[in-house]
Amino acid sequence: MNKNISALHEIAQKETRKIIGLMSGTSLDGLDIALCEISGAGENTAVKILEFETIPYTEDIKTEIRKVFAKKTVDFQHFALLNEWIGLLHAGMVNDCLQKWNIPATEVDLIASHGQTVLHAPKFLHQQEKFPNATLQIGDGDHIAVKTGIITLSDFRQKHVAAGGEGAPLAVYGDYLLFSKKGENRIMLNMGGIANFTYLPASLDAEAVFVTDTGTANTLIDIYTKHYFPEKSYDKDAEIASGGTVNEELLAELKSNPFFQKSFPKTIGQELFNFEFVQNALTKTNLTAISAPDLLATLTRLSAETIAEAILFVVENSPYALEDFKIYMSGGGIHNPLLVKWLAELLPSEFQKSDDLGILSDAKEAVLFAILANETVAGGDYNFGNSKGIPSVTMGKISFPD
Repeated sequence: MNKNISALHEIAQKETRKIIGLMSGTSLDGLDIALCEISGAGENTAVKILEFETIPYTEDIKTEIRKVFAKKTVDFQHFALLNEWIGLLHAGMVNDCLQKWNIPATEVDLIASHGQTVLHAPKFLHQQEKFPNATLQIGDGDHIAVKTGIITLSDFRQKHVAAGGEGAPLAVYGDYLLFSKKGENRIMLNMGGIANFTYLPASLDAEAVFVTDTGTANTLIDIYTKHYFPEKSYDKDAEIASGGTVNEELLAELKSNPFFQKSFPKTIGQELFNFEFVQNALTKTNLTAISAPDLLATLTRLSAETIAEAILFVVENSPYALEDFKIYMSGGGIHNPLLVKWLAELLPSEFQKSDDLGILSDAKEAVLFAILANETVAGGDYNFGNSKGIPSVTMGKISFPD
């Protein structure tokens, strides 16, 4: 037997596995690195976060990614080089963290790397009949495995697409395994660049689980904060937006986009919600001279209203009332006090953070990919039945260090 296959078999038999989850989202903030100790699998999964760190992306890294990010036309050589380069960068960040934590690579069983999304193109968006849903993440798993010496699982979203999904949101799998609780209805709301939520019914019925993107969370706020204030990458504590007034005419124009009328579940990215999306709305409403505070207030309100309306729609079509749910938040949006305030006003429910369930809200997505890797290596069968957009598959391509 090949020694790597033998090693993988031994890892699968362990009572506990140390798995590093890696996540870099569309906000391009940096790489989240979560060292997790995972025992069991399926509904018996238990996770303890041993270490967590976010390594910020430098402006150079962001600039190189933006050359291809959410663009239809790119320099193909640069794209190919970037795939290898991001893999090496992420591997180097893992190695630096392991050294800082005084943990040898030999003590880590697996790395679960989400990669850096550069294009998300569900069929409804690209509208080319002969082509399927598509999504693409770069940061080659072989480079990570070789440079760290650790077996690496990567490219998780491709199996989801191959099985009929849109490649997102994948949080549902970990949400269901980790956070479902009999007798308590939960909404797991993640607010990164894009917002998504998982509906977890108190019945624990996997077929009743629901997940969808809702639209923009931080991405438009971040884009226009940087546009008006190049030295800022985001509106810290909503300081700018809090000084503005929501422009209702512009808000209505932004919400008139067909995406918001599209049936659930659905997924999206910066391929739609980008600088031009807002510029087109400003031109249509003759508001190109709008102040930065007013625009950022309006974009923050857009995120709040579209998240709230999506949750309300799904809950109203369930056997429960919104008051019967607890909403657990994660992602960068939880640090935006204006967004959180408006959500609480729009959704009469109890709000908490995923921290209250034992998983740091900033680490949650990285942890969820560690869980996906655990399922691929050590999991059994679990069935989401006919749940739309949730194929019952294991995910991740396996790369060996040698």
